Amino acid sequence: MRIGIPTEIKSQENRVAITPAGVHHLAQAGHEVLVQEGAGLGSGISDADYTGAGARIIKQAADVWGDAELLIKVKEPIAAEYPYLREDQVVFTYLHLAADKEQTDALLESRTTSIAYETVQTASGALPLLSPMSEVAGRMSALVGANALMKHFGGKGIQVSGVPGTRPAKAVVIGAGVAGQNAAQMLYGMRADVTIFDVNLARLGQLDSEFGGHAKTLYSTQYAIARELADADIVIGSVLIPGARAPKLVTHDMMVGAQPGTVFVDIAVDQGGCFEDTHPTTHADPVFQVGQSILYAVANMPGALPVTSTYALTNATLAYATQIANKGWKRALRENPVLARGLATHAGHLTSAPVAEAWGYESVSVDYALAA
Repeated sequence: MRIGIPTEIKSQENRVAITPAGVHHLAQAGHEVLVQEGAGLGSGISDADYTGAGARIIKQAADVWGDAELLIKVKEPIAAEYPYLREDQVVFTYLHLAADKEQTDALLESRTTSIAYETVQTASGALPLLSPMSEVAGRMSALVGANALMKHFGGKGIQVSGVPGTRPAKAVVIGAGVAGQNAAQMLYGMRADVTIFDVNLARLGQLDSEFGGHAKTLYSTQYAIARELADADIVIGSVLIPGARAPKLVTHDMMVGAQPGTVFVDIAVDQGGCFEDTHPTTHADPVFQVGQSILYAVANMPGALPVTSTYALTNATLAYATQIANKGWKRALRENPVLARGLATHAGHLTSAPVAEAWGYESVSVDYALAA
């Protein structure tokens, strides 16, 4: 199979969809890997690294997209890439369609087969292709939150750890999944006063045990969240419903009512955000004010840490990409229900019920798509 790896063109996105080790693995399996010239530079990977691993370097994005049967990316196709979408191609990447109607329509109109990293899901509910970037974003959220607390960025001027004789920052983490757990671990390691919210009592019990009772765990209700936000310094939103829009758990009034200089970081921005005022920002202009609070809502947070992120992502995606390449997408999905749950669009049909609900569209089952 011809596998294409284009350069990511989303604002300040420095990740690339595959490492040289991944190229070598696919080439050894008999596949041709086409990498766009310069695609890996942001992640510290040269064209020579790729050719040494068995890839062929292609200069233009149009040729990578045009020649590839399987197109592997990091971020969703954006408007400049919509003309490249076509029916006889599989696109394997993060999509987040429930927060992006324009992209949803482009995939449907082009009849492209798309498989979303973020909805590849195990029977237990784990999200193996989302987890590595959730780990990066969760840990990063603590760092950007701590940075934004500095007075010259508009924050309160509080050091997260405090120093002897002063209080540490109060940090609230909403959502105890992979991203929330990693955010809480970092904040706890920085000596913040950490409170974690979730609706899953078993999960809260696990985290209570992990932190030895030193991080507070609370059952998530709007009332309880509002009480904790009243004197919080950093608030991390990390709520996820796989494939669906994130629920709006922090209202405009909560944010406006927070103390001046409170920092909010919305990790869930790719799925529409779990704060009412969230809209996507970029690494070039990452924050905006809501009242006197600061909201950080960069839609590709791990893109700022591309070396770590690219290698972590390839570690997770390579086995699934190999299955698609070796077997063809239909057989791979028929034989692996974990991968099948990632199917988002095919032949003009949505196969994701949460995305269909988000935009008022109809959806078909994965089984229907595989039988077509």
